[in-house]
Amino acid sequence: MRDVVLLQWLSLDGVAEEPSDWFLDDGPELFDLIGRVIATQDDVLLGRGTYDYWAGYWPGSDVQPFADFINATAKHIATSTALSHEWGQTVVMDEPPAAYVAELKRTQGRDIGIHGSTELARSLISARLVDEMRFVIPPVVAGHGKRLFAADAADSLQQFELIDVQRTPKGTLFVDYRIAPGS
Repeated sequence: MRDVVLLQWLSLDGVAEEPSDWFLDDGPELFDLIGRVIATQDDVLLGRGTYDYWAGYWPGSDVQPFADFINATAKHIATSTALSHEWGQTVVMDEPPAAYVAELKRTQGRDIGIHGSTELARSLISARLVDEMRFVIPPVVAGHGKRLFAADAADSLQQFELIDVQRTPKGTLFVDYRIAPGS
C-alpha cells in the first residue's frame, strides 16, 4: 500500500497558509528537503483553492526542483465544480476525497503527496489516511491565518512517531513524523 505524505509549512503558532509573508528561510537546505520529499512521489493531492492558485503559477515557473516535478506529476484535485484552468496531468476526484484517496493508496506506485492544501490535508488526517507529516517550521509567529489542526476538532487521538529533525542555519526546523503502529 502506498503512503500519503503531507509536506506543510507551519508557523510556530500553527498557521498553515501561504507563507509568503512570514517565511524568510529559502536557503539551500529548503530546496534539498523539497527535493528529497518529491523524489519519492508520483501523485499529488490538491484542494481546489491550491489548484487554482498553482495552475496560474507553476506551468510557467522555473523554480526547481518543484516546477518540473509538479508540472509532470499526476495531480488529483478535490473539487465539486469544473476546473477553470487547464494544467497537464490533472485528474478530478470522482468521489469524496477520503474514498478516492483510500482507493488511490491501494494502486501501484510511489508515495502520494499533499502540498499546500490545508483543508484537504485536515480531512485526510481525520480519515486516518495520512501516513507521514513533514513540517517546515520557521522561527516565526504568523499571528493569524488558516490552521492545519482546528481547535474544535473532535477527532480521536492519533499518535505519530518522530522520524527525523533537521535545523537550518536560520533556525527553521524540518520535522518528519510517521503514524505510530496501531494508531
